[in-house]
Amino acid sequence: MPPLELGTRRSLLATTQSQLVADRLTELTGRPVELVGVTTFGDVTKAQLSQLGGTGVFVSALRDKVIDGEIDFAVHSLKDLPTAPDPQIALVATPPRADHRDALIGSAKLADIPPGGRVGTGSPRRIAQLRALRPDLDFVPIRGNADTRIGKVLSGELDAIVLAVAGLSRLGRESEISQIFEIEEMLPAPGQGSLAVECRADRDDLVELLGVLDDPGTRAAVTAERSLLAALEAGCAAPVGAYAVTDGHVLNMTAAVIAVDGARAVRKSAAGPLPAAMEIGRDLAAAMVAEGAGTLMGEQSH
Repeated sequence: MPPLELGTRRSLLATTQSQLVADRLTELTGRPVELVGVTTFGDVTKAQLSQLGGTGVFVSALRDKVIDGEIDFAVHSLKDLPTAPDPQIALVATPPRADHRDALIGSAKLADIPPGGRVGTGSPRRIAQLRALRPDLDFVPIRGNADTRIGKVLSGELDAIVLAVAGLSRLGRESEISQIFEIEEMLPAPGQGSLAVECRADRDDLVELLGVLDDPGTRAAVTAERSLLAALEAGCAAPVGAYAVTDGHVLNMTAAVIAVDGARAVRKSAAGPLPAAMEIGRDLAAAMVAEGAGTLMGEQSH
């Protein structure tokens, strides 16, 4: 039986995540899987992601190869996926979510960085929430893989950087974390810590085979988070944080839209049954817009 071809970005984190999915699929089904490296626009452009509109820049090249039949399926960080569905592509699995939180890497906790200290992150969502906690710090946009970013702290160019805990743990670099932010301090990006497995929508054999990787609790949670993001018409570059968690048959979700300066935020929570995940996200977005979230997001785009 020939191996299935799994398309992945070429970064160490992307190939590590994809290998985890490949190994799990082989373990569950016996099918061998071979990784195929793909370079995406997001990997080669030098522009800041917040200027590119964020979503899709790491995804479209992989999806093109899936649609053309050059690879059988692809693995993405779920937070990179555009919220608008592509009729040619099926999101066949969301494996169990890793840690959803953000982490600080540096020699001190956020509260102990001296005033005027430089903290690196390319995410408007993180910057807005960090400003709410420490308006006296200087937030510097950075790009590059985890090694490159951590190197800026080790060289003394920056006092600290913020990265997702999930990525650091997948790379075995948790020991470099100086602080993990709980969701009361910093809400993650919708879908953060989750992976997405996609194949062509008309490949019924693959839709069924890859479905063994799906975790229903994770799927309900990220469906609610992405539904909120879509209803707010916000790309991943907007200052929107959201986190949903499932407990038995109930889904609880908290979301926030934060002003760029961190001074104001609209933060709300909602709960409901798992099958209503999409409606929970949509309704929470509407309630947030009614309280002024749209105004805060409008300021971001000007």
